[in-house]
Amino acid sequence: MDVIRIILAIVLPPLGVFLQVGIGLHFWLNILLTILGYIPGIIHAVWVIVKK
Repeated sequence: MDVIRIILAIVLPPLGVFLQVGIGLHFWLNILLTILGYIPGIIHAVWVIVKK
């Protein structure tokens, strides 16, 4: 299941984070990072998925 989440995190980072932790601090932080730059959003999303 983590492989699917990582693929979704590469395509749409907030979706990958949402599927892992729901709506919370990491989700909103990832939306902010994705708006500021797509690559930081991907890095954060993959980190959240691998960490949990």
